[in-house]
Amino acid sequence: MENLFAFVIGGLYATALFMMLRRSIVKLVIGLMILSNAANLLILTGGGLVRGAPPLIPEGLEQSAGPMADPLPQALILTAIVISFGVLAFAVVLIRRAYEVIGADDMNKMKSTDL
Repeated sequence: MENLFAFVIGGLYATALFMMLRRSIVKLVIGLMILSNAANLLILTGGGLVRGAPPLIPEGLEQSAGPMADPLPQALILTAIVISFGVLAFAVVLIRRAYEVIGADDMNKMKSTDL
């Protein structure tokens, strides 16, 4: 299962880099979204894919009796999702304003403007 995730994550990183190298600023933002999703999957896979019980230890025991899921990667991913949503919202507003001023989403046209 982890080998499949490795190929999926590699494909997502490759797709994100390809999209970020395009001239359109909309494709740049789509590439950033895919990159953040790939990073989240990488954190989840790095934490270990264990099907088990929630991370709760029964009363009277020092350790869990069976396998349990690691809550730290899940907490990091939740935080990363919130941060990436904020960055995406900012980027969408920035794209809209740049399109209103310049009239195009081409990065080369944005490079030649002095406002």
